[in-house]
Amino acid sequence: MKKILMLGTDPSSKGGVASVVDVYRRSGLFDRLPIRYVTTHVDGDLFDRVWAAINGMFTVLALLISGQVSIIHAHSSSNGSFMRKSLILSISRPFRVKTIFHLHGSEFRLYYDDAGWLLRHWIKWTLESCTAVIALSESWRAYLHTIAPAANVCVIANPVDLLPESTIHPDEQRLLFLGHVVRRKGIFDIIEAMGLLKLEFPALKLALGGDCEITLLLESARQHGVDGMIDVLGWIGEDAKRAEFARSAVFVMPSYNEGLPIAMLEAMAAGKAIVVTPVGGIPEAVEHEVHGLLVPPGDVAALAQAISQLLHDSGLRKRLGQAARERIKERYATEVVLECLYELYTSLEAGKRYSILNIK
Repeated sequence: MKKILMLGTDPSSKGGVASVVDVYRRSGLFDRLPIRYVTTHVDGDLFDRVWAAINGMFTVLALLISGQVSIIHAHSSSNGSFMRKSLILSISRPFRVKTIFHLHGSEFRLYYDDAGWLLRHWIKWTLESCTAVIALSESWRAYLHTIAPAANVCVIANPVDLLPESTIHPDEQRLLFLGHVVRRKGIFDIIEAMGLLKLEFPALKLALGGDCEITLLLESARQHGVDGMIDVLGWIGEDAKRAEFARSAVFVMPSYNEGLPIAMLEAMAAGKAIVVTPVGGIPEAVEHEVHGLLVPPGDVAALAQAISQLLHDSGLRKRLGQAARERIKERYATEVVLECLYELYTSLEAGKRYSILNIK
């Protein structure tokens, strides 16, 4: 049986794509199907990244020449990730294999808007030339059709494991943020909101599980008088992550742009009350005051008010957390999402055009 080549970042690296691939592995998808994972990007210095890209490209080319490949499934975001994957997909076209472009990039709109006419044409051609394009939400599907009307875009969300319900009583004033510490994630807005809340909640703490702009963040915390309220965890593994979900009262991630963030889905799967923003695919996953609280991106006052509301009301936290967990069970649980991916693969193997799939 021919192989399905899955292309993406090193599974041991940090970020959403690596987390998705890790769920695929743990679920047994790679045992169920003849999938070979090819790393095209690694964390590290320039030499390491260039070598990974070149090695990945030649590995794919060698397998194509040998006739061992039926489908190429490329996980991509924007910038260098898009260029690497689009080049490999273009090389594969003379071999007449099926190709899947799987868009994860939260900043893909900005990438397209800033592109010149030649890059825009290349993006359009890449999307429309693929056998299928996977978008993480209906809103992303609609957007991709505005730039590539002929693309065959289906909607398959990110998968997340349904975590066991914790019996640990959380710290009543402990907030949790997981992800890259960068401005687009709204983390600096959380610091500013904490400055507004520190008198109301003197025991307020922010558990910070992530990396990148930690020094800048701590300086911002000092300026807002909350530097003693930050618990820097660094990038944490699965066991530590589950412990933090159990310990924290509220998960907060007021991003400026997103695809469908894994950290938010994980928090929902853990039954946490969440405060997020209605960007990317989030509004399709989270209904305001049903599965969590939505605040406008960049509105620090609204963010502070939402956090205050949840910290004051344990009953509301419990209700939102339970509804969030049910939402995951219905739409985003690993077995639900991977069945959709399996259906896509089998449809392409059979030579059928895969129609749009919405996870209801």
